[in-house]
Amino acid sequence: MTAKQLYTAAQVRALDSAFIASGTPATQLMKRAGRAAFEALLERWSHPEEITVYCGSGNNAGDGFVVAALAAAQRIPVNVVLLGDEEKFSEAAQAAYQYARQEGVIVMPPGPAPTSGVIVDALLGTGISGEVRPEYRQVIEQINASGLPVVALDIPSGLNADTGAECGLAVKAGLTVSFIGLKRGLLTGRGPALCGELVFDDLGAPEFIYEQVQSDITWPEYAELRARLPAREADAHKGHFGHVMVIGGDTGRGGAALMAAEAAARTGAGLVSLATRPEHVGAALARRPEVMTCGVISGQELEPWLERPSVLVVGPGLGDSPWSEQMLQQALASGLPLVLDADALNLIAAGRLWREGDTRDNWILTPHPGEAGRLLKTDTASVQQDRFAAVQQLQQNYGGAVILKGAGSLVAAADTPVQIITAGNPGMASGGMGDVLSGILGALLAQKMSPADAAALGASLHAHAADLAVEEHGQVSLLATDLLDYLGALLGD
Repeated sequence: MTAKQLYTAAQVRALDSAFIASGTPATQLMKRAGRAAFEALLERWSHPEEITVYCGSGNNAGDGFVVAALAAAQRIPVNVVLLGDEEKFSEAAQAAYQYARQEGVIVMPPGPAPTSGVIVDALLGTGISGEVRPEYRQVIEQINASGLPVVALDIPSGLNADTGAECGLAVKAGLTVSFIGLKRGLLTGRGPALCGELVFDDLGAPEFIYEQVQSDITWPEYAELRARLPAREADAHKGHFGHVMVIGGDTGRGGAALMAAEAAARTGAGLVSLATRPEHVGAALARRPEVMTCGVISGQELEPWLERPSVLVVGPGLGDSPWSEQMLQQALASGLPLVLDADALNLIAAGRLWREGDTRDNWILTPHPGEAGRLLKTDTASVQQDRFAAVQQLQQNYGGAVILKGAGSLVAAADTPVQIITAGNPGMASGGMGDVLSGILGALLAQKMSPADAAALGASLHAHAADLAVEEHGQVSLLATDLLDYLGALLGD
């Protein structure tokens, strides 16, 4: 079992060229792509009242012409709205254009939006990097406002294939049919929201062409990641599975730290303890008596407790008070493996407890885009413009493993490909989700997983638990603690 490879636009063009060089003509590939898209369209909408194909000038338009020709051959009413310049068509796109005309397809300039049927987006493809030009923007606005189902060919027009960022404006599709190589921008940033259901077709590409193009982004399956967790021997005892201490829960924020501790216990840590403000001890013991809880009012009081744990989770509910800084300072000085989240990351970013240029290899950082921006001395928008570059820069700057959270979470570690985690759902946009993830990660580190493997499995486990929980609770009502009940089933025996 191996992870799927994800590619940049340039890498997919290299795959395409290698495919053609192997003896498959470009016109044949275009026909295969058009047919794959047409069949996917009919599988989703079996009897479309009509089909309107929007085409630009590139090979993406050629795929659209093939879709139109196939629809006409089956006597489905079809029109092509052409924004592109026929004189700029490649030889293959010109052949596809003539094929559509021979089938009686009507080609027209932009006009009023269709009011029925299915729209096919074959406007821009993977070549775009700057802002969408005004004439295309106007048509994309028309497509998005139509309320009709949209099928995007290869990638929604206006989505950057390399980064997942929206180039000013992009088509919002219900179905995207991607060809030859999966584009990495489909799976992170704005990609998941814009591409809808994702269907991939390799168009019959031979395996050897993929060996010619090296990708540094992978899309692992959960089962592959789960297999990295060491199995338990029949004579195992709690000492074999580590001791996680969660440090956090400043005044009024005790719940965050307790959620992290409970998640660590549910994910298999042999022992779990919690260092928090004294006023939270009673509630913690009542909620989860398996968690050993101590109240500490200073870093000096915390120090002796740090002799017992094997892993520290710092940040859930930590706050930004002098107490918070003392807790983090002691944790950093301990030399123990760490998971840092939330306020711990903000304190690191502020530079008072961590010198720029220092790195360590035994921690996992879990920023959301805002926290990532602070760690990189930039802003959220810049992080989201290229999440791949951001997570790699974070890893280079701080070491260890980094999870850049969000739709299509990214996991980076030294000397390994960036991994993308696509499970999860919008119901996770609620308080406490990151605290639960931190506890999961701490437990996996305690069970002797490397930071890289623990980060990837933890992010995937967390997201899959949310997907199971949302089936019962729904997206609007999903709570972070709802995930805890599903961790055991996903971890299995």
